Amino acid sequence: MKSIPEWPVKTWKRFLLVCSMATLASGCALTTDYVTLSYAPQTGINKIVGAEAIKVDVEVLDVRAIRDKVSAKKNGYGMEMAPIIAKEDVATTIATAIESELANRGFIPGAGSVRLLAELQKFYNDFKTGFWSGTAAAELIMNVQIKKSDGTIVYSRLVAGEGNIPGIQLASGENARNALDAALKDAVAKLFDDGAFIQALFKAVEA
Repeated sequence: MKSIPEWPVKTWKRFLLVCSMATLASGCALTTDYVTLSYAPQTGINKIVGAEAIKVDVEVLDVRAIRDKVSAKKNGYGMEMAPIIAKEDVATTIATAIESELANRGFIPGAGSVRLLAELQKFYNDFKTGFWSGTAAAELIMNVQIKKSDGTIVYSRLVAGEGNIPGIQLASGENARNALDAALKDAVAKLFDDGAFIQALFKAVEA
């Protein structure tokens, strides 16, 4: 039976780090992954009095330079490998998420006098390599505006959502998807938790 090498502490640390990075980078790093992003509407939400009379036209403009790539696999040196691609149109996914929460509160999503415009600036997951494991860290950034029928802006805010999945062993599409879904959920929650946002929806229909 072979004995464990008596390496210096620094050597052991380097060895363990290499093993950890190799594990994280494994799993077909050269093969493109395709993911389906999703959003689960919030539960236990009460209807807002008067919301049923307000129709909100939701539009998400994707201004990212690359619109389908939402992450990339990495090798043990932190270098990007195969891309991770969203199967569906990301802007549509975000618009659907916003519409579901509007309906949750009693508003009517669809063509109407109130326009909600979200400009998507970033929606991406980055894999961070740790000592024993890694983290899937996703971020969503969008600028949200609410406009009256005449184009007057009554609300404007930069919304940033984060999704972190720690303790991962693979820089895979599944781990990226989980982080991205979490970032979307966080961004939408921050938007609808803003009292000024809800007030602006009512203000947008005022004469």
